[in-house]
Amino acid sequence: MKNDKITESPVEFFGKWAEIGKDIGMEEGHASSVKFMINKLLENNNSKFTIIDAGCGNGWVTRLLSSIENCDYSAGVDGAKQMIEKAKSVDPNGNYFYGDLTEWSPLEKVDIVHSMEVFYYFEDPMFVLSKIYNNWLKNKGKLIFGIDHYSENLTTLNWPAECGVYMNTKSIFEWETILKKVGFNNIKKWQVGAKNDWNGTLVFYCDK
Repeated sequence: MKNDKITESPVEFFGKWAEIGKDIGMEEGHASSVKFMINKLLENNNSKFTIIDAGCGNGWVTRLLSSIENCDYSAGVDGAKQMIEKAKSVDPNGNYFYGDLTEWSPLEKVDIVHSMEVFYYFEDPMFVLSKIYNNWLKNKGKLIFGIDHYSENLTTLNWPAECGVYMNTKSIFEWETILKKVGFNNIKKWQVGAKNDWNGTLVFYCDK
C-alpha cells in the first residue's frame, strides 16, 4: 500500500527515538505482547535454544530472552545505529549487531527468530522473511513475530501519515499468504490484547 507524506525511513525515525529516549515507551507499550510470544515459545518446550530478535531496538527483548534458563544464546540485530549503541551501553557483554535485515545474516543459524513491530516497515517483507527462513533459521526452526499495523486494526491505518514513515499495510490473510509462500508451515495466529476499537497485536507463530 502506498503511503503519502513519507518524510524519512524507519531507520532514521527510530534512530531519533533512541536519541531522545522515546525507545523506553516502545518497551512499555509492547511488553504484554512480547510476554505472550515468549510464553508461546516456552509452552511445552524444555529444550535449550538459541534465538535472534530481529529489529531489536534498544535490546530489551534480547536481554529478557537471555535471562531465560533454557536460552543458550540470545542476540539482537537492528538497522538503527543509535539503537544498537544504546543496547551496548546498557549491556556491554550482550550480542547486538548493527545491520540491515535485508542484508545481514548470523554466523550460525538459530532455533528461533523473534520480532516485534518490524516487518511492515519493509516494502518487500517476503524478501526479508525468505532471508530469515533460508539464512537465519535451522531446519525445524521457529519464527514468532508481532505487528500492530495491519488492515483490520483500523486505528493504526493513519500511522504512516502521522509518523511520516513508510508502512506496508497488509491484511491478516495477506501476511499468512506470504508466510506460506516463503515455506513456513504449522502457522498459528492470534490477535493479542484486542479491546474496544483496538484489534490487538497480530502474532504469527510458525515452523520452518
